[in-house]
Amino acid sequence: MIRCLAIDDEPLALQQLVAYISKVPFLGLAAQCQSALEARAFLEHDTVDAIFCDINMPDLNGMDFVKSLAVAPLVVFTTAYSEYAVEGFRVNAVDYLLKPFGLQDFQRAANRLKVRLENNAPVVSSPAALGYPADNTLFLKTDYRIVKVSIPDIRYVEGMSEYLKVWLEGEAKPVVSLLSMKKIEERLPDYFMRIHRSYIVNLTKIQEVNKNRVIMDKDTYLPIGDMYKEAFQTYLDTKFVGK
Repeated sequence: MIRCLAIDDEPLALQQLVAYISKVPFLGLAAQCQSALEARAFLEHDTVDAIFCDINMPDLNGMDFVKSLAVAPLVVFTTAYSEYAVEGFRVNAVDYLLKPFGLQDFQRAANRLKVRLENNAPVVSSPAALGYPADNTLFLKTDYRIVKVSIPDIRYVEGMSEYLKVWLEGEAKPVVSLLSMKKIEERLPDYFMRIHRSYIVNLTKIQEVNKNRVIMDKDTYLPIGDMYKEAFQTYLDTKFVGK
């Protein structure tokens, strides 16, 4: 049984959380609180396995409450404000439920809690939690799914603010994930190279180099940034055959 703490300052929302917890056989309600301060007081003399916590609460919001815990239980955030999603991933939340959510959404979050506890290992929900197995694959969090990606199938990676687009061989649409260029660059093998602040390419997928552009196919032209030109030219020199 997973002992849960439900926290929400809105009585009806708290009542819904409690009701949903009661409908999941492997969840048990340890306590319900109408503020983060009340929850903190409870945790001073008791422990739980997981917290279902609203973010936008008076006095102390849910995000700051979780950050303040010396040893935080697993957390599922709930809120009516979608802009908190990125911040929720940064604190390694197991899941994020956008109000109004139904029992099916709640069940999904509960299942993720169960997997996390059974495996005693982090679910991939943020850049810092990415893992790269020895079978030449990696896992990326996209929306509420965890997608397995074959590293050799990656054509190139495109950075866009706090997210990345990972373009794969044979796929028309990229995998979009909350992840930094620096983090994925550290994990990719040496046949990948950063050629621009916004692009990392699979060197084996390049079809042509034309002036300051890398051509991946007839529709994809990627720029070579000034600060990356020298390293890329050095690579080309090692492969160049001719006068």
